[in-house]
Amino acid sequence: MTYRRQISISSPMMQRWSKKKNHFPLLAFLFSVFIVASILYNERNIQQIHENNEQQQASITQESVLTSVSPTISGKEKKRRAIEGIDRFTTCESTRKYSGRKIERVDRTPDSEQRRGGLEGCDISSGKWVFDNASYPLYNESDCPYMSDQLACRKHGRTNLGYQNWRWQPHNCNLKRWNVTKMWEKLRGKRLMFVGDSLNRGQWISMVCLLQSVIPADKRSMSPNAPLTIFRAEEYNATVEFYWAPLLVESNSDDPVNHRLEDRIILPDSVLKHASQWESADILVFNTYLWWRQGPVKLLWSSEEHGVCEELDGLGAMELAMEAWADWVASKVNPLEKRVLFVTMSPTHLWSREWEPGSEGNCYNETTPIDMEGYWGTGSDLPTMQMVEKVVGKLSSKVSVLNITQLSEYRKDGHPSIYRKFWETLSPQQLSNPASFSDCIHWCLPGVPDVWNELLFHFL
Repeated sequence: MTYRRQISISSPMMQRWSKKKNHFPLLAFLFSVFIVASILYNERNIQQIHENNEQQQASITQESVLTSVSPTISGKEKKRRAIEGIDRFTTCESTRKYSGRKIERVDRTPDSEQRRGGLEGCDISSGKWVFDNASYPLYNESDCPYMSDQLACRKHGRTNLGYQNWRWQPHNCNLKRWNVTKMWEKLRGKRLMFVGDSLNRGQWISMVCLLQSVIPADKRSMSPNAPLTIFRAEEYNATVEFYWAPLLVESNSDDPVNHRLEDRIILPDSVLKHASQWESADILVFNTYLWWRQGPVKLLWSSEEHGVCEELDGLGAMELAMEAWADWVASKVNPLEKRVLFVTMSPTHLWSREWEPGSEGNCYNETTPIDMEGYWGTGSDLPTMQMVEKVVGKLSSKVSVLNITQLSEYRKDGHPSIYRKFWETLSPQQLSNPASFSDCIHWCLPGVPDVWNELLFHFL
């Protein structure tokens, strides 16, 4: 099968680039246009993109319109890559500047459909934290056999446990009160799958801890740690699963253990491998964010046969990945049969001067939430939020947005800080300065991710 790249000339810029000089005689052109007009309308020859390969890559000469590629159509090279895959040993033979290629996506959702949200007139993401040690925590850390050492803060020495006792209260309504039996009934006969990075894995562990207590030990099981990890409840014929795909598209970071690499390489137009794992789930909860904030990303397009990568900044690369994911949603998801939710960015708290001017620290030793309504730190990126809104907004009723960002921004006290298992030996210099190795990215459990799951319960 010949892989054919489709283009769009809807924008003024694309139209301007497409106005190229014709080298045929005028009469011949006028005669031939009647014969091949329908072909020319849909397909044009695209000249090669010429680059300046100087050290600074200061300029790039483009003599063609930008190409668009579909992430859900398997050409010969894409099929080969789907079989061979990309792994942590994948490298770029060479790297050039980003050519401007885009992901082609056709919106298959009727305009009349509206994107799902919370209850009408109720913005559950706007509210305040209320201390409630009568109802919270919803479970005890020590009672959950599936707790992660990365999130078990009490086990690893944290003595101030107030982070467990905060309830999220929306301004103009109430969240549905968590009910474990009702949640299991919603899941009866279904697969609930969380897909994403370690923050989404934390939300999955939270959900398992919230649910497991009512299932007899001999009626529940957990599969070994792998890219796809499954908690199974026999009585309900249901599973709660986590699939490791931190960048949504295929990448060299798809090993759930060995993914600390110098270069981040992605297949920006391919979700085929991952989608084969998640496509049969009934309820899907996706996230991606932090892994795009670690410097430039290498793009290895599925049509590129010689290991030539392009380099793009994290936000631009994330948008390509989101468009590839959105194309899968648009083409494969029937909202009457499958629920899809996208979790917005989880904020970090790396600079205490942002909530306490003049201080020099981070989340270490923080014991109470931020009480400044509307607080927004540098751990959350507005351009990223706007890009996600643009991409997801085109999906209409097919996706619900689980907006956890603002409510989590207030919770500088909810991170593990130094109270977790660290997988690498800490140096004497680090140990002498606890703030230097504080984890201000992940969240203690019980804690903030439990509230994210209360929002999920509210949506379902």
